[in-house]
Amino acid sequence: MDKVPTVEAVPTYTKPCPSTLALQTTLRSGNETKPTDFILLGFFPEFKYISAMVSIILLIYMATFTGNTLLILLIWLYSHLHTPMYFLLSQLSLMDLTLTSSIIPKMATNFFSGWRSISFLACGTQIFFSLTVAIAECILITLMCFDRYVAICDPLRYPAIINLRVCLQMIAMSWVGGALTSLGHTAFTLHFNICSPREIPHFFCEVMAVLRIVCEDISAYEKAVVITSILVLLLPLSLILSSCVLIFLAVLRMNSPEGRNKALATCSSHLCVVGLYFGPGLCIYMRPGSAKTPKLNQGLFLFGTVLTPLLNPLAYSLRNKEVLSALKKLMGRCQSSR
Repeated sequence: MDKVPTVEAVPTYTKPCPSTLALQTTLRSGNETKPTDFILLGFFPEFKYISAMVSIILLIYMATFTGNTLLILLIWLYSHLHTPMYFLLSQLSLMDLTLTSSIIPKMATNFFSGWRSISFLACGTQIFFSLTVAIAECILITLMCFDRYVAICDPLRYPAIINLRVCLQMIAMSWVGGALTSLGHTAFTLHFNICSPREIPHFFCEVMAVLRIVCEDISAYEKAVVITSILVLLLPLSLILSSCVLIFLAVLRMNSPEGRNKALATCSSHLCVVGLYFGPGLCIYMRPGSAKTPKLNQGLFLFGTVLTPLLNPLAYSLRNKEVLSALKKLMGRCQSSR
């Protein structure tokens, strides 16, 4: 009796999900290699309308990019804005662009592609740049408050004290101070042993979120974070508030109502920016047990990385006649060229 030919079953291949790919171990030369990639879990996984939320964040990012770029362009184009205050303000807008651009595009790409993994090098780079810019902004805002203090309390000596060289030194101090501090924290954070499955409960690589998945005792490092927070947040904030008190006392002694209103408008705008930058940072890094509240931290970081860079140019431009006049000139130039 002839044998009936049988057809061997063709093995099916199921494409693994990105999370599985990122966590798979590889064999090289017979030795098992531990995975180094991280998985970003994103924000608020239980939220029903997460797609709409990400779309809104992208719209805000585009508005932030446009607003800060426009402010930098206005300060660069028009000579009446070539003053120390606006020069420092342009650097603050540049820092805002750097901060939000190092986080939001990667977050949106991960969400819409479904690929939530991030390499060890990319994670370290994101931690370094986000910390560098955040610390540099705190230093720069403090120096900007000193600029306003000299301009209002000692206007006759202002051109001699705050000149282009001093402005460049302020900017260099901000970037170098932020970079050196960030480098130390990035290296310390990533040298700890990370527990599997290496899932970061955040929408980007951030120090407090990475510390939640560390398998070692980090109590000593947490003390270092508190010390850094005191130096970067509390000390500058105390200097800012002290200078604001002196500025308000000087404003009260002014005889000119116009000068008094202009000084108060400038100081109020600066205080709004101080609250936007220092508020979330104090809640995240100075609050006891902050690493144990990832959802609150994510909300504060969303505010700090999405809304604050958008509100910064609005706080300085909507109440500033010089910036508004420059904007009108630019719009008139664009219309006449058509």
